[in-house]
Amino acid sequence: MIRHTLLALAVLSAPAAAAIPAVGDPAPAVDAVDTAGKARTLAELNGPKGTVLMFFRSAAWCPYCKAQLIDMNSNAAAAIKARGYALVGLSYDSPDVLAKFAAERKVGWTLLSDPQSKVIDRWQLRDPAYAPDSRAYGVPTPAIFVIDRRGRITARLMEADYKKRPQVQAVLAAIPK
Repeated sequence: MIRHTLLALAVLSAPAAAAIPAVGDPAPAVDAVDTAGKARTLAELNGPKGTVLMFFRSAAWCPYCKAQLIDMNSNAAAAIKARGYALVGLSYDSPDVLAKFAAERKVGWTLLSDPQSKVIDRWQLRDPAYAPDSRAYGVPTPAIFVIDRRGRITARLMEADYKKRPQVQAVLAAIPK
């Protein structure tokens, strides 16, 4: 009986597995490099009211990511900025890949490179479907987080299927006016 009680106590006291940050959680640290290769943090990129942080797979080869980036650039970036938030995208792509995409599509907001997926892992977003020998190894599950000026997550938008992305209207609805 004592052995069963100790086992039950050990199970109850075991640390919980890390989870994707939820609404109300403090945002994990973001430290990555921008398209110019400059080290950046979320704190320095914040708008007056906070940040809309978009994790995406790749601006080089993912057609769903490209479509989402183009849509956010054309239909959301200005509205997000007008509400006092900075729009920031983060991928495992190299700074050169992101710079090329930004130049071609006239992206006027920050794209961050996390080639070792350290930030992606810190946010518990690495897609487990890919082996280390896959070109997609290290990609995040696509997600958008609204983070207030104090560093708290106020909204999290994700879809189970990486081919589906939150619509611009849903993103804008999640950002306080």
